[in-house]
Amino acid sequence: MLYFLSQYSDGGDFFNLFRYITFRAGGAFFTALILSFLFGQPLINYLKLRQKKGQPIREDGPESHLLEKAGTPTMGGVLILGTMTLSTLLWARSDNGYVWAVLLVTIGFALIGFMDDYLKVTKQTVAGFSSKARLALGFVIALIASVYVATLHPQDLSGQIALPVFKDALIGAGLFYFPFAMITIVGAANAVNLTDGLDGLAIMPVMICAATLGVIAYVVGRTDFTEYLDVHYVPGTGELLIFTSALIGGGLGFLWYNAPPAAVFMGDTGSLALGGALGAIAVSIKHEIVLGIVGGLFVVEAMSVIIQVLYFKKTGKRVFLMAPIHHHFEKRGWAEPQIVIRFWIISLILALIGLATLKIR
Repeated sequence: MLYFLSQYSDGGDFFNLFRYITFRAGGAFFTALILSFLFGQPLINYLKLRQKKGQPIREDGPESHLLEKAGTPTMGGVLILGTMTLSTLLWARSDNGYVWAVLLVTIGFALIGFMDDYLKVTKQTVAGFSSKARLALGFVIALIASVYVATLHPQDLSGQIALPVFKDALIGAGLFYFPFAMITIVGAANAVNLTDGLDGLAIMPVMICAATLGVIAYVVGRTDFTEYLDVHYVPGTGELLIFTSALIGGGLGFLWYNAPPAAVFMGDTGSLALGGALGAIAVSIKHEIVLGIVGGLFVVEAMSVIIQVLYFKKTGKRVFLMAPIHHHFEKRGWAEPQIVIRFWIISLILALIGLATLKIR
């Protein structure tokens, strides 16, 4: 929205700053951060008043959770999503289709997560929304977004899967690209959702992943960078840096309240939406496979659940003491902050590896 101020510039004044993506990204970051600090505590107070008993805690989970986390309100993801969306609309160009595609996915998955959280809180059960219905709705949203993004991509990239590291390597998937893109978005949404089980565990890796994808989006949206690095040029994706900056600002504000011991949980409202957003960004910038590297922590969390379920059905035994894998380490005696900080470190290392794929060709 504020981009329109650049039309009043003669090229050498303050209004000229609004032409620059980096300037507007900084504005989006600080706007979301400040709004989070302003509205964070009032939102928590409101959620406590409305939810009474807070988020239901799994009885089969770590025993400490029943004592330490009972009564903590959920749906705190509203704080991240609200500040992020408002900041993005304020600072990003309104004519950029990639921004609208990512916002569509974010809001769509947020509504699915909100319904799940609402049912859990009102019925005081961990069951929530039907998992099959959640997946079905998620795939519908992902399909709409994937088809729309494909119309925005250059013709030589539409329907193609780009391989990292290998120079100019594309796999022509045709119509099969859409199931691939849908799995990327839905998979990312549910992987982040599974990771969100300890105070502060999910939000920092999400921010690290968003920062990495934001840098890549800025790079692939500029011809000078893409020519130097030999990566595929996707015009218009640079504006997604503004979205990711707003996400980081809102995420940091939320982490202030979600740091151990958490005053609020993001809930499925936040985790599904943020994961879906990461998947949508990866699809937009043609770096779906790199998302699997940068978001490797989320992949491991999701795989631990899949492995646990399949192995238990086949043998009646468990591979892990408890899944997702962060609960396995809790069962082994690791303290919650120890798990959280070590997982943050792993996320940062994976992000650096993901960035390295831009240069290694």
